Amino acid sequence: MNLSKGFVNSFSNNLISWYRINKRDLPWRNTKDPYKIWLSEIILQQTKIAQGLPYYNRFIKKYPNVQVLAGASEKEVLKLWEGLGYYSRARNLHKTAKIIVTNLEGIFPSTYKNLIKLPGIGDYTASAISSFSINEINPVIDGNVYRFLSRLLGILIPINTNKSLKEFRNIAKILISKKNPSDFNQAIMEFGSLVCKPKNPICNECIYQKSCFAYLNQKTLTLPLKNSKKKVKERFLNFLIIKSPDGNTVIEKRINKDIWQNLYQFPLIESEKPLDKKNLSIKLKEIQYLNSKDIEFYLYQNKSFSHKLTHQNIHSSFWIFDVKKIKNNQTNIRNLDMYPFPKPISNFLLNYNW
Repeated sequence: MNLSKGFVNSFSNNLISWYRINKRDLPWRNTKDPYKIWLSEIILQQTKIAQGLPYYNRFIKKYPNVQVLAGASEKEVLKLWEGLGYYSRARNLHKTAKIIVTNLEGIFPSTYKNLIKLPGIGDYTASAISSFSINEINPVIDGNVYRFLSRLLGILIPINTNKSLKEFRNIAKILISKKNPSDFNQAIMEFGSLVCKPKNPICNECIYQKSCFAYLNQKTLTLPLKNSKKKVKERFLNFLIIKSPDGNTVIEKRINKDIWQNLYQFPLIESEKPLDKKNLSIKLKEIQYLNSKDIEFYLYQNKSFSHKLTHQNIHSSFWIFDVKKIKNNQTNIRNLDMYPFPKPISNFLLNYNW
């Protein structure tokens, strides 16, 4: 691993020069406002720029500052976030806004030591905000940086371990431009995203090709190293779509600490395996729910719908129940667009003809 002074200086200078020519024009790069930078960083966690950009624009339009965001209800924030996934980000977004308004006089912090104390802000986000807003010398370590540095320098530490962040951060502290940490951090992530890509890196356009460990040793597609993934869990969710002739249905809030916390859903029966109509009838009788013999129901489109999460495969079945009347907890179907729903249910609502 060559981290001589000469290498470090040429690395950062060349990287920043490349960035100034090749950087994408993105709205959060045209501001020093820590609120707007924070918003972009939270939205872009686990999210590609193409998907996150429309959400960023919608959030800035509806919540132009932290005071307006803090004054919104969590339900409103989750609804605007709907479809982006990883909903704990949205809950922490709202929680942090309230803390800043209540405890920090509405002034969004810009230093690493103050940012790291806030919900949903870890080392990467605190480094990014402090670097981009006030040029603090804090290197950012995200997936693009892990991949780029691992390949360039031949770092053989699995990147999904607790040890990796400390090791890569120490290396990035040496490499970071002390004069222009903001552009350096933007540049190293941009280079990883546009050139040193995960599956099809553009090695013939790489300005570091001649010194890249992975390229010289034919290890481009094997680095960075990762420990084996956790076993993926299969879950079978049976949603009960209860309809009445007067246009009402039943929804409920997911309050348990599970996926989609605080979002809304139709009444749910989770099973260990797929259910047919007979087995669902048995389940309904066991919990004494909709057990009238007069109720007819059927499986929407005669199939389940798959949705992949990080460590879970969700198989959603939507069972349609036509009832004469809903007595309690009814919601008119015209008001369903006011509630935040998980992606599988949003897709169902988009296609189902009430």
